[in-house]
Amino acid sequence: MIFESGFRAARRTPGAASAIQSSCDIFSAMTPTTAKTRLTREESRAQTRERLIETAQQLFVSNGYGGASIRDIADKAGYSQGAFYSNFSSKEDVLLELLRRHMEAEALQLFKAMGDERQEPEQMLAELEAWASTLNHDADWCMLSIELQLHANRSRSFAQEYKKVWDRHRSEIGGVIGQLFDKVGRALPAAPEELAAAFMALSHGLALQRMSTRPDPSGRLIMVFLRGLIASAERLKEVVVPTDDPAARAPKKRPAKAKPKR
Repeated sequence: MIFESGFRAARRTPGAASAIQSSCDIFSAMTPTTAKTRLTREESRAQTRERLIETAQQLFVSNGYGGASIRDIADKAGYSQGAFYSNFSSKEDVLLELLRRHMEAEALQLFKAMGDERQEPEQMLAELEAWASTLNHDADWCMLSIELQLHANRSRSFAQEYKKVWDRHRSEIGGVIGQLFDKVGRALPAAPEELAAAFMALSHGLALQRMSTRPDPSGRLIMVFLRGLIASAERLKEVVVPTDDPAARAPKKRPAKAKPKR
């Protein structure tokens, strides 16, 4: 009541009303704006999709693929089951998306390490060593890779899609291995994709045996085997590059045979 009566009195006083209005304007200017930028429909859907993928990964790792239902994923992400089905047709779709993302990120890192053709062989191996040292450091991915393999063994439809992603990744790694052997001047001891499959199996097997109390040896052991294969491989035969000298390219005349004496 005191403030109210004071305000009324101020309104009757010449100049007081304008002073009050000025004070209100200053106070309003000092108040921080909290308006949020509205997302477009596409941005909102992308945000929903990302949140569902992140939540699904957490639940697959903590509860197992079979122990995480679509309702669990949607509820924890803060969406309805309808929001899930507007982005994915099934849990398998989410699992495949997680696999694709991991494989693509791994291939991208590998290509960055091997992308410069001007690198010397030892520098290239050092780059590979740095890349390999990061393998299987993500404990969640190690757990998720087990879920992927188990579900591929149980579901024929999932196994077909799983194989497509796996084969593409194996082909990419095989290309890098072929590039490396060519760079060091050694012959491949087996087909590039066979070597890639062997290294992938080694990494995958070590991930399955991972112990939280010990550092993961995957990257170090992969490089040990890779260097061993390079050291034991046959050297590539040197290719003679033809010279630009026309005289050198011209076939040499054979000496004429001496006529037999009669």
